Amino acid sequence: MPNPAFAAKLLAWYDQHGRKDLPWRQNPTPYRVWLAEIMLQQTQVATVLPYYQRFLQRFPNIANLGGAPLEDVLGHWAGLGYYSRARHLHRTAQIILTEYHGLFPDTLAGLTALPGVGRSTAGAILAIAFGLQASILDGNVKRVLARFGGIAGDPGTTTVNRQLWELSASLTPALRTDDYTQAIMDLGAIVCTRSKPLCPGCPMADECIALQQNRIAQLPGKRAGKALPTRKCWFLLLRDPAGRVYLEQKPAPGLWGGLWCFPEFADWDDLQLAAHRRRADSRLEPLPSGRHTFSHYHLHYTPVLASCSGVAEWVADGGHSRWADPVHDNPPMPTPIQRLYNQLRE
Repeated sequence: MPNPAFAAKLLAWYDQHGRKDLPWRQNPTPYRVWLAEIMLQQTQVATVLPYYQRFLQRFPNIANLGGAPLEDVLGHWAGLGYYSRARHLHRTAQIILTEYHGLFPDTLAGLTALPGVGRSTAGAILAIAFGLQASILDGNVKRVLARFGGIAGDPGTTTVNRQLWELSASLTPALRTDDYTQAIMDLGAIVCTRSKPLCPGCPMADECIALQQNRIAQLPGKRAGKALPTRKCWFLLLRDPAGRVYLEQKPAPGLWGGLWCFPEFADWDDLQLAAHRRRADSRLEPLPSGRHTFSHYHLHYTPVLASCSGVAEWVADGGHSRWADPVHDNPPMPTPIQRLYNQLRE
């Protein structure tokens, strides 16, 4: 049921302690808010800030973004991870330009029909950019509401998720919805943190069921732990006499789709055969192995350095394979590949 005191206390706290200096809170247009909300999905504010600023400098509006090549967009996203978000941004910009005359829809149904925009992201855009009464439920807000309402269980389950959405909707005020939306996200990020929450400084301490029942550490509930599997692979770092390295573009959609990578192989024999076919010299030099963690598995990779005596006919500049000069060329790459590529500059 509605609880106007919750919003009043939260807004009073926000007026004193809120992060009003964040760049997307200055001039919160639909484009700027949408971009921030997509970047903030599964990524912390401190990580997003420099990427957001650089992205806006290159793509200051929806027309710039939608009219740019996807590779340019991926290049400005590289290092932020979860690259499907960048592809969704680009596709959404094109849809808004062609189907909405360059204007963002201002309804929940219209926004959630766009690639990569879920219910919570749409709610944030409606509330912050349009000033409409719309609720949100991102990770920080789930934690705040689970503790405030004493809602046990895994928020990822249908039942608990529905309870949290109902509570979120009941607490969202009709006035100052933009500030309220930012305030509840800030409360979760600054005060009601995952570990060591600052309960004495919380404006909701008197009404928080989890605090009253000494269940802060237990809420929100966690899903059953599951060890991530490990996948192994080899990367072929093939250089030509000019010092250029051979790269292949990953197909989209797919993991790292649209990004440039070294040829990847499941085992050593496959790599040897590929190196031979690519006219590599006989000496293959394994480099120190590395590991990169995705949301669903660990990737254990071993880079292998090789040289070829000349540029063979199988390599074409353009298309989905290319020679790149590590000193002068900087195609968009996933983080672990970028690290290896940078080492070749030394």
